[in-house]
Amino acid sequence: MTDTDRDTLLEAALTHVPFDGMNDRALMAGARDLGMPEAIARVHFPQGGAGLAAAYHRRADAALRDWLASTPPEGRFRDRVTAAVWHRLSLVDPELVRAGAATLALPQNATLAARLVWETADAIWTGLGDESRDVNWYSKRATLSAVISATVLFWLGDSSEGRAQTRAFLDRRIDGVMRFERVKAKLRKVPGAETLATAAFGWIRAPRSRDLPGDTTPR
Repeated sequence: MTDTDRDTLLEAALTHVPFDGMNDRALMAGARDLGMPEAIARVHFPQGGAGLAAAYHRRADAALRDWLASTPPEGRFRDRVTAAVWHRLSLVDPELVRAGAATLALPQNATLAARLVWETADAIWTGLGDESRDVNWYSKRATLSAVISATVLFWLGDSSEGRAQTRAFLDRRIDGVMRFERVKAKLRKVPGAETLATAAFGWIRAPRSRDLPGDTTPR
């Protein structure tokens, strides 16, 4: 079994999602199309529909990271963040995202859903050169995660031409993020604020990558 087999199964299953939903039915239908035994399909996607949704999401994140590395957006930082979020939306099909969202909205998938949005926010901040290693690492990703979640929900219901209303919505949300970052920067200049922040949050650091044995890729 290889990652290529898994990617092929994902692609086959996605063709059934508009009809069956992001679930086991679509997964098994894709496996049948490929002549793949059900047991092998479940090895590739033990979480069933949630695994399909996660794989589709992470495939778009990988494409976003490649885009940020090869064609980084230019301009003001707020414009670069906006461009990254907007490009991420262009990498997915609304119908598949809607089906995935329905699956990830189930209580048992709540943790995975939150993690996936966080991963997208991290891909954007990291791709744009963020080097923070303290509490700012978390606050930046938390605020952008909220923006991404709200924007996707708006985007799914937007029927305006070129989804212009979604773009305006995103612009307003990014303005809010930038205002928050400016407030944080001002607070750090207040006498004693840095000491207080260090005392309260100084133990927080960005996660460090670790070389662990075995396959540590989230499935």
